[in-house]
Amino acid sequence: MTLLKSKNLLALFALTMTLAACAQGGFDTSSTKLADDPDTESSAGDNSSAGVVPPEVAVTPTPTPSPSPTPDTGSGSLTDSQILAKYSYVDIGKTINQNMLKNALLYYHKNLSSIKNDDYLSVLDFSLSSTKKRFHIINMKTGEVWSIHVAHGKGSDPDHDGYANSFSNVSGSNASSIGIYKTAETYSGSHGYSLKLDGLSKTNSNARSRAVVIHGADYVSESNVIQGRSWGCPAVTMSYRTKLIDMVKGGSIIYASATN
Repeated sequence: MTLLKSKNLLALFALTMTLAACAQGGFDTSSTKLADDPDTESSAGDNSSAGVVPPEVAVTPTPTPSPSPTPDTGSGSLTDSQILAKYSYVDIGKTINQNMLKNALLYYHKNLSSIKNDDYLSVLDFSLSSTKKRFHIINMKTGEVWSIHVAHGKGSDPDHDGYANSFSNVSGSNASSIGIYKTAETYSGSHGYSLKLDGLSKTNSNARSRAVVIHGADYVSESNVIQGRSWGCPAVTMSYRTKLIDMVKGGSIIYASATN
């Protein structure tokens, strides 16, 4: 065997080994961007208000709201610090943005008597990139946190860089809405098993009429990539859809924020 042939064989062997390594997970997918699914999102809630998007509708940036000043039906004369101390077992590992968690816990406790599903409390952190696990579901009995990936609306991220930069409560904006949500009834829509949401804040009060719902989507993956964008729905991967909906359906609270 000549020296030239030996070098060629060695080069071929090295290339083969490199490709094998990549096939086993060696590729860097940190910059991967998932495609959207624009053809079926419009009927996500089976509501006529979620149809064709008027191009003239502008996305209006809005500040993240603090919990609404509702009557303190569950805390008596406790101060906010005392209330938070009661939930010191929640999120021991500090997975969730602590300011968002504080606001969510205060709302949860002060409105506990009107919360039908008090087993779970969720925090949706829109300050993070969609490459991160930013939908946090808290088991309020144990304090354990289950964090998953979630999509945001096209109108909130027009350049598809993974960050939601603006939010809207306007029908046709294609944007996500921040604020306090209460989960409602389930139904079968264009994405299959789905969960309707009611917005309890001024910044998301049109959630139901806009057909902003929780549903599964092929453009969401449990991997650290830029997720595809919805028409405003907090869409999750199909593999977690049923588990998530069954946990939080029937009147649990979701606190969606974009402010650290």
